[in-house]
Amino acid sequence: MIDQNTSTEIFDAIAKRRGERRNFMKVAGGATAAFGGATLLSACGADNNNPNATPTATTSPSPTSTASAATLDLDILNFALNLEYLEAQFYVYAVTGQGLATSQTTGPNSAAPGTVTGGAQANLSGDPLVLAYAREIAADETAHVTFLRAAIGSSAVAMPNINIGGGTNGAFTQAAIAAGIITQGQTFDPYASPENFLLGAFIFEDVGVSAYKGAAPLITNKTYLEAAAGILAAEAYHAGLVRTVLYSKGIGTPSAPAIPALIINAQKISDARDSLDGTVASNSVGAVDIDQGLTVTNAGVTDANLVPTDGNGIAYSRSVSQVLNIVYLNTAAKTAGASMGGFFPNGLNATLPAFKTSAANP
Repeated sequence: MIDQNTSTEIFDAIAKRRGERRNFMKVAGGATAAFGGATLLSACGADNNNPNATPTATTSPSPTSTASAATLDLDILNFALNLEYLEAQFYVYAVTGQGLATSQTTGPNSAAPGTVTGGAQANLSGDPLVLAYAREIAADETAHVTFLRAAIGSSAVAMPNINIGGGTNGAFTQAAIAAGIITQGQTFDPYASPENFLLGAFIFEDVGVSAYKGAAPLITNKTYLEAAAGILAAEAYHAGLVRTVLYSKGIGTPSAPAIPALIINAQKISDARDSLDGTVASNSVGAVDIDQGLTVTNAGVTDANLVPTDGNGIAYSRSVSQVLNIVYLNTAAKTAGASMGGFFPNGLNATLPAFKTSAANP
């Protein structure tokens, strides 16, 4: 268990990081928030396992042709905020056993936030390295929430209902079943061990990177382009760290036995994300896989694959709908107002349906 002193240190670190972001906001406060553009792009390149594959690209339709650019900017920022609520709650619960403060999750006019189902303090005390990483990421993700809420101002949406449970009805259990890690009737608790925690984090991190990457071509305000690039970089650091530790534990070290199931299960999660978002395409060379596991085999030699990229070494993008397919854990179209499922049981909080409605896989 994490004692009171440790919890205090965690929140001190979070407060410090918030202060750093506030300094930025003092400089950027006069600028107009601008993720200029209608929606996230989904750009695919050549498969890392097929370096000769021809890059392909797809785009999502515009949410609306009549909404003002300023309104769309806020919708895109709020979409990102929904995802940051999810990540922050998972990590903060994992390291402290409690979630974000209500003041960090309320909406306009103090609208009540949704509830968090299933969050718990993770059993990380036996692995100081993973515990230290979890504490750092928790501080970063909390700072992202604070930063985006400050950027959006009074239009910042309240946190929606979030499910981060590992019980029978938990979203992590649903995700593990979808990936084939467990079967119906079993459960997957991401808080039970350092290894389970890492696999739980692996579900989120690559998705966050591809979501922010998809927004990059649409940002027109240079101040916020720099800020978004900074968040993207932080998410990429997190994803690379999680992938590296999983790989290291998977192959083992002289002082620790190998846990090959970690590499196998990470691949299953990657395959499930590909299946959910429908991004696997075919060309003359073969399948183009925008989501990859921890290893790659070329000419019979298996190497680490710690950075999932296309043949040009560039990270992939996902559209809004593709991200929603993954977090809703559903390949079918989920319309606004319907029961969404997965990590957002009632969907995201958004004004435009396009930012909370997933589409059927292509």
